[in-house]
Amino acid sequence: MITRTECLSYLETLLEPGRFHDYCPNGLQVAGSEQINNLVTGVTASQALLDAALDFGADTILVHHGYFWRGEDPRVIGIKQRRLKQLLVNDINLIAYHLPIDAHATLGNNAQLAKLLELEVDGRISGTGDPVIALCGCLAEPKTVPEFADQLRQALGREPLIIQAHDRPINTIGWCSGAAQDYIEQAADLGLDAFLSGEISEQTVHLARELGINYFAAGHHATERYGVKAVGEHLAEKFDLEYQFIDIDNPV
Repeated sequence: MITRTECLSYLETLLEPGRFHDYCPNGLQVAGSEQINNLVTGVTASQALLDAALDFGADTILVHHGYFWRGEDPRVIGIKQRRLKQLLVNDINLIAYHLPIDAHATLGNNAQLAKLLELEVDGRISGTGDPVIALCGCLAEPKTVPEFADQLRQALGREPLIIQAHDRPINTIGWCSGAAQDYIEQAADLGLDAFLSGEISEQTVHLARELGINYFAAGHHATERYGVKAVGEHLAEKFDLEYQFIDIDNPV
């Protein structure tokens, strides 16, 4: 057991949200129980996640995608009202960290993708956020495009969308989870063989082909399961919490 105040203080030190210019408030978004015993983590604070967390008996939910995004309608109506009401009526804390969970050196989405895909991290790709978020490195051994696509399919449980710009074996690669397709130009500037992210835009196809870099879109949700899960496991072990990661399937 830990108090909410102690947990938030620890997360502030661990994830350093003050370093980031983010699109949403990081940290506590909805205040619930002061005592934390049962923790649930998930990628997005959807209604389905809230319902599953309530069934688990959670007093705290930690997510990567929370609420109150820059530019959204500030009114508490409709879906937002229903979600907030469920949290408040059941005294459940909602804690969210966005870019800090992407960027953490060991627990973050990009670090966890490297671990899952057996990628050797050589550095960060400049111009990909402040602080720098995207990573670059190399595969454990060079792979053809079909071989690397198969590795992604098996590791992430999702069919990647591939834009193939060359036939060379893939050795060097850059990656950034989620909607980071626009970083492909920075990856190409480094002379990397490939770039991996979650989503793809119409212009990404043309950029990949004209820059001569293979692009893999492996799913926003699929590439962002692992950071919040790792943070949750870390908290549960450190503070002896009842814990469950709940994966609400999302094909995007």
